[in-house]
Amino acid sequence: MTPSRRLPAVVMRGGTSKGVFFLAQDLPADPAVRDALLLRVIGSPDPYGQQIDGLGGATSSTSKVVILAPSTRPGCDVDYWFGAVAVGQPVIDWSGNCGNLSAAVGPMAISAGLVPQAPADGWATVRIWQANIQRQIVAHVPMRGGEVQEDGDFVLDGVAFPAAEIRLEFLDPASDEGDAGGVGGAIFPTGQRVEWLSVPGLGRIEVTLMNAGNPTIFVHAQSLGLLGSERQADINPRPELLALAETVRAHGAVAMGLCTTPDEATASRPHTPKLAFIAAPADYSAADGRRVSAAQIDLLARIFSMGKLHHAMTGTGAVAIAAAAAIPGTLVSRLAPIGADGRVRFGHPSGVLSVGAEARVDPNGQWAVTKVLMSRSARRLMEGWVRVPS
Repeated sequence: MTPSRRLPAVVMRGGTSKGVFFLAQDLPADPAVRDALLLRVIGSPDPYGQQIDGLGGATSSTSKVVILAPSTRPGCDVDYWFGAVAVGQPVIDWSGNCGNLSAAVGPMAISAGLVPQAPADGWATVRIWQANIQRQIVAHVPMRGGEVQEDGDFVLDGVAFPAAEIRLEFLDPASDEGDAGGVGGAIFPTGQRVEWLSVPGLGRIEVTLMNAGNPTIFVHAQSLGLLGSERQADINPRPELLALAETVRAHGAVAMGLCTTPDEATASRPHTPKLAFIAAPADYSAADGRRVSAAQIDLLARIFSMGKLHHAMTGTGAVAIAAAAAIPGTLVSRLAPIGADGRVRFGHPSGVLSVGAEARVDPNGQWAVTKVLMSRSARRLMEGWVRVPS
């Protein structure tokens, strides 16, 4: 009998997601061998869709892996790779970031000794290089007694318990500098802030295709026959609607230059681009039964993640919403331009989220979003070893 392999790992909640965190030094260097190992850790592919024989939670929010290493990039402390693990297919999509788990990267890096300058008390600043999308994130992590402070009174809709606030700055999430999403860094890869996308079964629908946080496709809720106030129970049990949303996403991926065919987008790039639908403010009931008033929000927003409606809002979706609100002429800014306080407040299935953005116009008259600000929380759920069959 061959003994199972034992790997150091930490299970962390970051924002409204959970994932298994590893240090690069503990994983195989060969990407194919590494991915096969990580799939087995999470429990994919699982034809039953439950990931019982692994650490995944059978949802897009809980089937995730993170790899950290000391940064080789000047001005950064840690390099961070994010993998979205498909539940039913042997696929790990490394094409984009997870904004929620980004909140857990700073605490994990400090606990792993990758940030030796962290103060014993106060706020530690962790400079993160997000290697998937080639962008920098700055995390401000509370410290107490030489340890990351996890308990606190910060409440995040979509998370059951309060915790300590972690402040995130996503730097240059929507600018033409660097490489975002594999399309040369263009904010609007087609050059248009709003355009028409031809989709089988729908015809021509109005969209905004942009790179911010992750490549994102914005559509009006009514283009999908929706109101914008839907929850998971309204959408995820409807395979025909999920198939339609995937068709829109896959055709948007081709239009953005991310894939050559819609079939390629579905088969090999399920994580990005994200498809988000928006609508004007309206009263609705959140997933926990609370009533959200139209007066509390600037717009309604929902997002699909790995083929299903997300239970709250992806962190990168929030980044994209803030960036789109800050740039005149997008579908988002038409509904909800960034406020005088530099923030936009949107209603998602689990409640309300406020996110800020700083934008500028360059000498050529082109808009760029230089920073998106967002608060999240994070917590270590388990530290130890994960067992993998040999």
